Amino acid sequence: MEHNEKETEIFGTGFDSSKNYKNLPLVVIAGRPNVGKSTLFNRLLHRRRAITDPTPGVTRDPIEETAFINGYPMRLMDTGGFKLDREVGTMEAVMDQLVVEQSLKALENADVILLLLDAGLITGEDEEFIKLLRPYWHKVIAAVNKTEGGRLEEEAWNYMQFGFDNLLLISAEHGDRIPELTDLLIEKLDFSKVEEGEDIVPVRIAIMGKPNTGKSTLANRLTHTEASIVCDYAGTTRDVVEGSFEYGGRTFQVLDTAGIRRKARVKEDIEYYSVNRAIKTLEDAEIVFLMIDAQEGLAEQDKKIAALAHDRGRGVIFVLNKWDTQEQGRKALKQAEDNIRIMFGKMQYAPVIAISALEGKGIKALLNEALAMDAQLNKKVETGILNMALKDWIFAYPPPSGKSSQFKLKYMVQTSVNPVSFLLFASRPEVVPDTYVAYLKNKIRKDLGFDKIPVMLELKASRKKWEDRVNR
Repeated sequence: MEHNEKETEIFGTGFDSSKNYKNLPLVVIAGRPNVGKSTLFNRLLHRRRAITDPTPGVTRDPIEETAFINGYPMRLMDTGGFKLDREVGTMEAVMDQLVVEQSLKALENADVILLLLDAGLITGEDEEFIKLLRPYWHKVIAAVNKTEGGRLEEEAWNYMQFGFDNLLLISAEHGDRIPELTDLLIEKLDFSKVEEGEDIVPVRIAIMGKPNTGKSTLANRLTHTEASIVCDYAGTTRDVVEGSFEYGGRTFQVLDTAGIRRKARVKEDIEYYSVNRAIKTLEDAEIVFLMIDAQEGLAEQDKKIAALAHDRGRGVIFVLNKWDTQEQGRKALKQAEDNIRIMFGKMQYAPVIAISALEGKGIKALLNEALAMDAQLNKKVETGILNMALKDWIFAYPPPSGKSSQFKLKYMVQTSVNPVSFLLFASRPEVVPDTYVAYLKNKIRKDLGFDKIPVMLELKASRKKWEDRVNR
């Protein structure tokens, strides 16, 4: 591919992953459910961003991220599956229709449509979707997935009957022919309008925990510096030490905080203010790495730190440090996770990652988890989809019917991201039991893609239904 002078100016010496770019071309991954779109999306991003599951229809809202492929930045979008088979009259059918509508809108804006097909029999959904793509034929790249090691290649070539200009046989899971696919993407995209934009908003991490759990060791490991003093003496870190590093195409800002102890042990004025500053760091951070010493186990202070982060809507990752000193194996890790789950009963959603900050083990898994959590903290759910889901949840678990405890849930809106919060309007919010609120929070996390973070749900009185407000 021959690039013009502007492209050479931007990309001739490579790109700076800490910088932001605007006017990026958009690549949309599309296809019917369960063909591996999210797996390919993750493969091209080089990290796990989208949820992958064999259950069809896991992806609903389009997921968009900046990807750096073969040295070129672009916007990459994972869309929901094009689904024709629906149980008419159900909330799931309504949701499927909304997903299809969003996917079709994405096709209009795409610079390249990466149509993903499944090796095997051609379905009616495939044929119908291909018909819808005809107006955009000039920007379609077709790829048949799940052909690792030559699997079903003969059947896969049957897709040539549709007259694709480009047809590749790939494996998103195993990486087969992904280099050929990315080369084709670069050839088809135009980077002449790409310009350097404002700085990327960093992922802000607060490393917190009891004294001497390895917070500073982890901070230094991440930033490749010695910014934080590392010492076995508890309370070495007093102020919040900041540092930054790049990972997965993102800039991370690390806040290494003072160890938080029980009030009875906080004697010196300096330590008192250090602890308070560490707690205030929660206002600046979006994700907390809660450090737990694998040798000493859990303490009551860990529970208090987690509660502070949870109440502020911050993401929490339980970081089991010094794991290299413990018995290795899945059984030992499972037992350690179970202990954490028992102590933090209301935070079953929070990930647990075992690492050795000193040896650098488990760091990649920790950062991948932080990236996935950052995406959820900044996710916005459309009001229409949110209320269709609410109806589905109410149908599955109707509110109490007694006169004294009866209430009606009207509609719900998302009021903010990072922290993620929702506002639910009800006829009698004062009688809605905590158990029902907990049920709704769990459904929001499970069904709408917030499974790693806390969600806030506020109830407010209203007499109007969502449909009435929309019609008005």
